Amino acid sequence: MGISFAWGLFLSGLISIIAYLRKSLSFSGAIAAIGIGTLIFMFGSLFWYGLLLVFFISSSLFSHFKKERKREVEELFAKTGCRDALQVLANGGLGGVLVIFSFLSADPLPYMVFYLGTIATVNADTWATEIGVLNRRAPRHILTWKRVEKGTSGGVSRLGLFASLCAAGLISLLGFIWMRMEGHMESPSIIWIGTMAGFIGALVDSLLGATVQKINICKQCGKITEKALHCGHKADFYRGYPWMTNDLVNFLSSLSGGLIAWGLYVL
Repeated sequence: MGISFAWGLFLSGLISIIAYLRKSLSFSGAIAAIGIGTLIFMFGSLFWYGLLLVFFISSSLFSHFKKERKREVEELFAKTGCRDALQVLANGGLGGVLVIFSFLSADPLPYMVFYLGTIATVNADTWATEIGVLNRRAPRHILTWKRVEKGTSGGVSRLGLFASLCAAGLISLLGFIWMRMEGHMESPSIIWIGTMAGFIGALVDSLLGATVQKINICKQCGKITEKALHCGHKADFYRGYPWMTNDLVNFLSSLSGGLIAWGLYVL
């Protein structure tokens, strides 16, 4: 266990420092990433740590992809490509809990499937956001299907939905391969389960963003935003619940993705 801790701390620390220098993580985000990464490396396996790395590396790369084109839209988001501790915990905190339960359990597979669903969801949501904003046409509101401004919480686009499906599919495919490599002879249906769970989980994120997430309005420019500060001034509360932050929405969507994957698996 001591060697696993040392290697986990080294690898997670190295990756987090690089991410911090590339401004993919804030200082607090780097500390949180080191903690979660070390924990998952200690108690997990290639399946656990590998999926976490795929999510983190791919989402970080896409957050910097065509950054200039996304700059104006990102001004409306509560959190951008530089993730803080709360954002890291919202996306990866469940994994830290699940890997311990899996380690202590005689049957780790249900926890592995739950984890697959959570990582597929956060990966799908991140790809949908980072790639979807590049869609040439304005997105549509997930409930009314009317055109809305880019960056609007609850807005979806064809490009974003396609990116979301691909992101969930990639995590699920790799998860299936690594399960097999570790001796878990799961059916290829696990790929479908993870993909659907991740895709639906990302839609839950959009649904929560369109209905209950805290949204503000800028007093200076009149734009609807997730940010507490906009145009250098404090934005006014517009709709949703004050306690339903972007981080909580991310956590709940990842939880829903895990529950969906687990439900489809046990049925």
